[in-house]
Order: sequence, then C-alpha cells, then structure tokens
Amino acid sequence: MNDTIYAPATGAGRAAVAVVRVSGPAAGVAVRALAGDLPKPRRAALCRLTWNGVALDDALVLWFPGPASYTGEDAAEFHVHGGRAVVEAVLEALTAQGLRLAEPGEFTRRAFENGKLDLTQAEGVADLIDAETEAQRRQALGQLGGALSERYDVWRGLLVQALAMLEAAVDFPDEELPEDVAARARPGLEMLEGQIAEALADAGRGRRVRDGFRIALVGAPNAGKSTLLNALAQREAAIVTATPGTTRDIIEVPLILGGYKVLLGDTAGLRATDDAIEAEGVRRALAWAAEADLRLWVIDAALFHVEQVGAQEQGVVRAGDWAVINKIDLVDAERREALRSALLVRDLSVIELAARKPGGVETARAALTSHVVASLSGAEFPAATRIRHAESLKEARGYLRRALSEVGLEVELAAEDVRLAARALSRITGRIDPEDVLDRVFSSFCIGK
Repeated sequence: MNDTIYAPATGAGRAAVAVVRVSGPAAGVAVRALAGDLPKPRRAALCRLTWNGVALDDALVLWFPGPASYTGEDAAEFHVHGGRAVVEAVLEALTAQGLRLAEPGEFTRRAFENGKLDLTQAEGVADLIDAETEAQRRQALGQLGGALSERYDVWRGLLVQALAMLEAAVDFPDEELPEDVAARARPGLEMLEGQIAEALADAGRGRRVRDGFRIALVGAPNAGKSTLLNALAQREAAIVTATPGTTRDIIEVPLILGGYKVLLGDTAGLRATDDAIEAEGVRRALAWAAEADLRLWVIDAALFHVEQVGAQEQGVVRAGDWAVINKIDLVDAERREALRSALLVRDLSVIELAARKPGGVETARAALTSHVVASLSGAEFPAATRIRHAESLKEARGYLRRALSEVGLEVELAAEDVRLAARALSRITGRIDPEDVLDRVFSSFCIGK
C-alpha cells in the first residue's frame, strides 16, 4: 500500500457537487500541488485548484492526516463543482502526479487492513450504500456499528476461556488443579453450541433483508398470475392476454412491503406441453418457486375443480403457502365456500380476491405485508447477514460438537477442536481471512468507497 489512490466518490453525471477522494502517502503532496497548501486537519477550506498554471475550479478541500482518517492513511477530499469537465480535469491532474485510480472497494479495504474496520463492518459499509429499504438501512448501519463484531467477539471469548481450561488439563497434569478442570469447560461449550445453532436457524433472515423476500406466483395458465402481479406492483410489469402460455420466463418485480424489500416472481403457467419454449418456462418456474420464501398458488375460482391435481401435488406448493382464489367476482358464495374448504384442508392459507377489479388486491397486499414483517423482523440483530457468515458458523459448530464428544476422553483433541472453532469465528470478522476471501468481499464495492 505504498501507492496513493484516488477516485470520484459521487456518481457520474451532472450535479451541483462532486467529491474526489485521495488516500496514501502522497495525498498531502497532491493537495499542495493543486491547492497550494494543506488546510487545517478536518476543516474545509475554499481553495482555487490549479495545475500547470491553469485554473481548474474553486473547491472545498479537506485534509485528514493519518491515522485519523477513514483509511488510516493520509487522505484528502476535493469537493468540486459537479460538471463532467471539472471532474475530469481534477482526475487528470491527479493522474499526472503519479496517483492511480482506486479499484472497487479499495478505500474500505485499506481501512480494514489498517485496523479501522473489521470485515463485517466493511461489509456493512457496502450494504449501507446499496440499501433500498428502511430495514436494509437499519441492518447495514447496525453491522457497520459493530453489532455483528460484538457478538462474535463474545463467542470467541467463551471459546478462549474454555480452551484455557482444556489446555491447563493437558499441560499441567501433575499440578494441584481441580480434577474436573477439563469438564468445567463443557457447560460453556454447550451453551455456545446452542447459541450458534440458533444463529444458523436464523441465518436466512439477515440475507433476506439484504437480498429481498422472494414470493413466487404459481398456478395453471390464465389463472390470473400476471394480473395479480401487475395489481400488486401498481404498473404493467407483465403482459396479460387470454392466450394460455403468454408468460414463458420469470418476471421479477421488486416491491417494498412494510419497509422490507420483496421480489415478486411471475412464473409460467404449470401444465404439460409439447412446446419446447413453454416447457423450458415451466422448468424455470418450478426452480424459482422451489427457492422462494413463499409461494402463492393462484387459482381461477370459476374453473378450478376441488378434486383436480394442481400445483401442490407437483411438489411446488407446500404446507404453509398461500392459495389465492382469484376471479371471485365470477362465482357465487356457495362456490367460494367449497373452494375455501377444500384448500384449507391442504394446510394452506386462503386469500380471496378479484385481481382485475380496482382495489381488488388491497386485502392481499395488507396480508403479504404482515407476513413479510413477521418473517423478517426480530428482537435481535441477525448473527449472519451473508452466506459467508453462515458457512463459518456451521464450521465452528461442527468443531464444537466434536469437542463436546471428546471432553473427558481425549482432552488434547477437544482443545484442538475448540481452537479450530475459534479460528472459524475469526474468519468472519477477518482476523485471519485468506486473500481470496478479501478479494471476493471487496470486489462487490463501488469505486470510490
């Protein structure tokens, strides 16, 4: 990290203000070259920027001497007018001084490598930038503030305490130690194994807040799936025709329900077909629905027979999913009651609506909002917000379970497994992360952060 990097920290295009960031050992030299002198630390100064005798802009310049900066290095910011020509002139002047354009996430990677953030906090920065909903913002801000780090540090402390007892039994067998010193490690390890098991059971919640709660619309052709999608999205996102098989690929529409991101997927109608394209659409529909968090089985109230084999029997709809009886305006109360009774027996929640009618989906929207909020909200901050976290937690739990089977029998092996569990937890915060993991994490960042 001997080179000095720069990058625009604001989006491209015409704007009132653009920010160009600089970090590295030559940051102070670059500021003097453009602004004439260094401003007082952490105080904005209005300066005329010039290069090779040519005025570039009147800008606010900020100077952050390391280690009291975001990256832990000498750093600076130029707040210039947001015209493209101004920004390009400043970037060209920095390049001419031997500075290089930062790679995606390089500023935050330097902050991590200089001990300003751990890896979970760095991921919180990326998630905060990408946040689209209130729930995503809260989760990312909590992670940036160290909520995940604190939990993992507590767990790691418990492991270190247990490891001390086990190693004492191994290293000092002839000393005057309590005979059950190794066994005393068991209660703490059992408690920690249970906490990690709970965290793994809840791991999907954090990822769904980040990526979106997936809801699949499934059912026979012309049941009204696309009409329902358009009504919930409040726009014409999918083509609606009377021709069966119109939808042949997954149409994903993002929604925000109760402050949470939702991905609503309209899928191809489920039926046997000799059309190769439609058959591929059905295959994709089955695959997308299988991975969804909730499936809405859309049923045509006028055509569905309570005895017929439907989406549930194909293994698509599961207990706890929803049956949506659509087109209820076309049938009488007796017919609706018969359908409702037949579907409730299948352990499905039942919603009745007329998707094509104005306001016909508002009850369904309210019910979906309540379901999403109940599924994604929780009293505690989730212990895992990425697949990477869950993988390391699963690995740590495996070592703990093996250690518990060895305590009192093979204390040396138990101690080694506890040590490996601690290493697995350390990888989440980045204390011992290999380079390829760091590359994968920071490659998802935007340039300039």
